[in-house]
Amino acid sequence: MDGPAQPVVPFDDQIEAGIDEDLDPRRWLTLAILILTVVLIALDTSVLNVSIPTILRELHTTVPALQWVITGYSLTFATLLIIGGRLGDIYGHRRLFIIGTTLFGAGSLLASVSGSVGTLILGEAIIEGIGAALMTPSTLAILSTTFRGRERAKAFAAWGAAAGAAVAFGPVLGGFLTTNYSWRWSFRINVVVAPIAAIGALVLMRNGKRSARTPIDLPGAALIAIGMFLFVFALSDGGTYGWFEPLKQFSVGGVEVWPKSAPVSVVPVAFIAAIAVLFAFVRLELWKGHRSADPLFDFTMMKIRSFRYGLLTILILAMGQLGLLFALPLFLQDAVHLSAQENGLWLLPLGLFVIVGAQVGGRLTRRFPLGVIIGYGLMLETVALGLVIWAISPGITFWQILPGLALFGMGLGFASSQLTSVILSEVSSERSGVASGASSTARQMGGAFGAAIIGSLITVQATNRAVHALGRSSLSAAVRAQAIASVRDLGPSARPATALSTVDSAEINRILTESLGSAARIALLFAMTVVFIGALLSLLIPRLRPPAKLPGERTVETFEAFEPMDIDTAVLRP
Repeated sequence: MDGPAQPVVPFDDQIEAGIDEDLDPRRWLTLAILILTVVLIALDTSVLNVSIPTILRELHTTVPALQWVITGYSLTFATLLIIGGRLGDIYGHRRLFIIGTTLFGAGSLLASVSGSVGTLILGEAIIEGIGAALMTPSTLAILSTTFRGRERAKAFAAWGAAAGAAVAFGPVLGGFLTTNYSWRWSFRINVVVAPIAAIGALVLMRNGKRSARTPIDLPGAALIAIGMFLFVFALSDGGTYGWFEPLKQFSVGGVEVWPKSAPVSVVPVAFIAAIAVLFAFVRLELWKGHRSADPLFDFTMMKIRSFRYGLLTILILAMGQLGLLFALPLFLQDAVHLSAQENGLWLLPLGLFVIVGAQVGGRLTRRFPLGVIIGYGLMLETVALGLVIWAISPGITFWQILPGLALFGMGLGFASSQLTSVILSEVSSERSGVASGASSTARQMGGAFGAAIIGSLITVQATNRAVHALGRSSLSAAVRAQAIASVRDLGPSARPATALSTVDSAEINRILTESLGSAARIALLFAMTVVFIGALLSLLIPRLRPPAKLPGERTVETFEAFEPMDIDTAVLRP
């Protein structure tokens, strides 16, 4: 924690105290299972995103209805993460992992055979979302308690590389499956792999320690679930229902809940309600903590500097990363007119360099504190975003954008895996599940913040710039008015009317492309600023690193705080 490093304890005393336990001989098989499941979770929505046009046609549904498939998954996932982590602490992480993986596979099966958007929402957004929320905190908790020392840094590096690469490879895989087979294979992959992971966990994973069987904090669980649902809903759907002025009515199951004629949108109301409910949750958990009444989330963990500043850094990091992963594909598809599959192929180097960066970052833990590695990664991402901003233009080529993607992937690999490791580094195993849930929740909140802000920036800037440029163009008054109306209605997705002449269409396309390019640069500049702030915040993370393992000595401490000129490595002499 914040205090000095613990003194070295004689080896025999460690054995008697139960501190030193034999490492699980099957730990690398356990890692393989955990990597398999994090790939499933990361692939799930990124694979599905490129399949949306095809699903719209096959299920004869609308974009707002289908949006609830992806938004609903995010809502369910973010809502239940902390609860899933706490359940793992109480009932055992292996058990929760198996239950979550089984639910994830069952939801995927239902989604893969769905004949209506309602069934798709039930399978993907609800059942899969619950499964993911149960197994994700347990995945991180099992990883944290299974590995120690330098092996732990390597394990988190492998986990982070798999998660980052899956997000980048998802659009490529989704485009390939949708184009050559069916969008339903986006879910059938999970149906095949999830049972393998569940059986592997049952056979190969060692039962971990569990906390005392305390009753779950039901009032706290209800408050955090409601608060997170409202908060993520407001962030995710501000562009749909209007941030302040209502753009459309809000309905649930065909029943109008908030009319379009209301003086204010449902979104700010949801924000205010979320803040009130989350404030009540904090007050309740603090009250329970002071009375040792088994709170759902123990806020004394926030006194741990590595946990506190790690959460803050991961939240900001997720905001900045969404800038590239949201703005760039939008520009490539709407301005450069790449297909979904081509878009995914252009982004492929990002995933490849995430793998490289995670492995290099893991090796650098031998020489540098984890906070320094995270800071290096964030600075690499900052420079990379600058390169992408410089490269964005209507005539952009793959080779122009490659350096930025490669550098961003390296930085992402450096930062993500080691940041998760730092967050859990000083948290006791009894609280590792809820801490993992908090880490994933911070990442989800940061992503939601980033998507909302980046999406709004692109929409507003592209629309305003296009309207201004069209108003000053040499187009006829009628064509100009029609184009301006289309841009105000559709934003960055506007296209010239089909009946226009070739000259008029070319002029409108030029204006729309240049406007979207300018908007994407502004959005990426915001992302670059956020990531740079994250790099500065990483300086507040305690200087931790796995202990050096000297010849003939056995390592006890998983992580050790140290100062640059006073390295105090905890070792045991036989």
